[in-house]
Amino acid sequence: MPIRLPESLPAYHILDREGVMVMDELRATRQDIRPLRIALLNLMPKKIQSETQFARLIGATPLQIDLTLIRMTEHHSKTTAPEHMEEFYRPFQQVRDERFDGLIITGAPIEHLAFSDVTYWDELREVFDWSQTHVHNTFGVCWGGMAMINHFHGVPKHMLATKMFGCFRQTNTSPASVYLRGFSDDCLVPVSRWTEIRQADLDRVAALRTLLFSEVSGPCLVADSAHRALYTFDHFEYDSGTLKEEYDRDAVAGTPIAVPVNYFPDDDPTRAPLNRWRSHGHLLYGNWINEIYQTTPFDLRDIGT
Repeated sequence: MPIRLPESLPAYHILDREGVMVMDELRATRQDIRPLRIALLNLMPKKIQSETQFARLIGATPLQIDLTLIRMTEHHSKTTAPEHMEEFYRPFQQVRDERFDGLIITGAPIEHLAFSDVTYWDELREVFDWSQTHVHNTFGVCWGGMAMINHFHGVPKHMLATKMFGCFRQTNTSPASVYLRGFSDDCLVPVSRWTEIRQADLDRVAALRTLLFSEVSGPCLVADSAHRALYTFDHFEYDSGTLKEEYDRDAVAGTPIAVPVNYFPDDDPTRAPLNRWRSHGHLLYGNWINEIYQTTPFDLRDIGT
């Protein structure tokens, strides 16, 4: 089954060209099934790029997905056209009475700020609490995952002396987890952050279980049994060229930046990078969608009760 997207959304045509099954509103209404309602709270500045990356992963499952794009109510994007935001995004306060099978909260390039200094922190905390009564399962990504795990468990983020930047091998520490079905014993995952979550802090919380871990980049994927949540501090959703774009941007601007680790062939930034995480990205999000499908109530009104 395909993911349901507005035909005018840029991601619709990008994914259609890639062979991802997409469906417009008219075709979707002709199918006599209940689609899974997945919301994407997109905190990234490049909205179109991010929404396409996540739609690609959740649209590759055999289930029909109804994707809702959400933004912070009072925060206005400076890097995405207002027309795009107006047409495709709904402010959180507009959807707070609705229920969703799944919610993805993206990262945001504000790692240097204390959580309390983020302009929309109060509303984001409201989103976290709302997810416990109106969402069946939540997936926090990078800064979004760090913020959520801090809100619920007080786990701090720690600044790094240098940026953790590149593709790092992660050990599968929980092969029996429903989220790691089909995973290899280890996998390569893109990492791009100035902060970290430390395993020692996670070990103090009984509800948290680390599923993927790197000796270099630390915890990658954590399950939270107390809040029906999954957190990743890295980027399974990245395109092949996302790290290259970050590297080129900083290099052109004269910002000190190291060549991303284990990304370019022979660490040569003039060569095209190889995508070695795509299959595990599809597995992870497919497993997440499947777990939602297996456990979510049929009646949306029962979610959170």
